[in-house]
Amino acid sequence: MAETPVVAADVPARAVRPSARLAQITVPSMAQSVASTAAKASYLQNMPTQVLTPPPFVAVKKDPKLANNWKTKKPDQLTDAEVMAMSDNDYMNDAQMAFFRLKLVQLKQGILANAGETTEHLREDTVVVPDPADRATIEEEHALELRTRDRERKLLKKIEQSIQRIDAGDYGYCDETGEPIGVGRLLARPTANLSLEAQQRRELKQKMFGD
Repeated sequence: MAETPVVAADVPARAVRPSARLAQITVPSMAQSVASTAAKASYLQNMPTQVLTPPPFVAVKKDPKLANNWKTKKPDQLTDAEVMAMSDNDYMNDAQMAFFRLKLVQLKQGILANAGETTEHLREDTVVVPDPADRATIEEEHALELRTRDRERKLLKKIEQSIQRIDAGDYGYCDETGEPIGVGRLLARPTANLSLEAQQRRELKQKMFGD
């Protein structure tokens, strides 16, 4: 007996039609992908990228020819090299104190300006990005920016403490040993309150025993 051929009408409807769930899974069109990428690129271009950190310190050699320049220049005219060249007997004299105070004030002003830009940026950023991946990227960038500002807030506190130490005449000397911190270290980290050796001992202790 010959078998009856199976025609399309005999096949259950769910075998020839995609399920409702499958129908919802669609590949973004080229236009959607381009729009999403353009929105992401536009955000990243407009986003503030400046992260305030002290400028990288380049080791300055002590040039004896510059040792007395501070006597004829104002603190705001001195360079790092000229301060580095000053005699050890002139350590933390009025000129050096004024020089580092100015450096700290400028760093403080930069942090405050950055904080204002971040607040304004987050307030004005009202761009709606429909793509979930792009939206997640933007949120991650916002979180990174806020973490950066939080680090700067902590740095701001150290800057204010250092300015108070200058006003009190204690700036430039180690909190633990009372020894000079050194001009070179202060140029690299104006907020330092420990000598390099004391800082290394503290970090080693924290590594061994925790905070």
